[in-house]
Amino acid sequence: MATTSNIKMRVKRGDQVVVLTGRDKGKSGEVLRVDRERNRVLVQGVNMMKRHQRPTQTSPGGINEFEASIHVSNVALIDPDTRKPTRVGYKTLDDGRKVRFAKRSGEIIDQ
Repeated sequence: MATTSNIKMRVKRGDQVVVLTGRDKGKSGEVLRVDRERNRVLVQGVNMMKRHQRPTQTSPGGINEFEASIHVSNVALIDPDTRKPTRVGYKTLDDGRKVRFAKRSGEIIDQ
């Protein structure tokens, strides 16, 4: 059973993130999917797993390689200005839009 938590998801699909901890520390990639219920993200080319697949009538089988999800606390958004990991803040612009910004440089992330 997945329990819902109150963790604010500060990353969105399409964001560039870097992995902070674990086997893939230092690798970066694009967020492919965000699982809000389990607080996990799927990052392109990171946390690769292999699954041995038996041949069936429809598929030839073999060793399939795919990305597994990572907990959102183990990734950080890449600052668009400095290209380094940054935390995310929120602010309201003069026209009333609420946008994300990089706390490292102050650069607005959402366009």
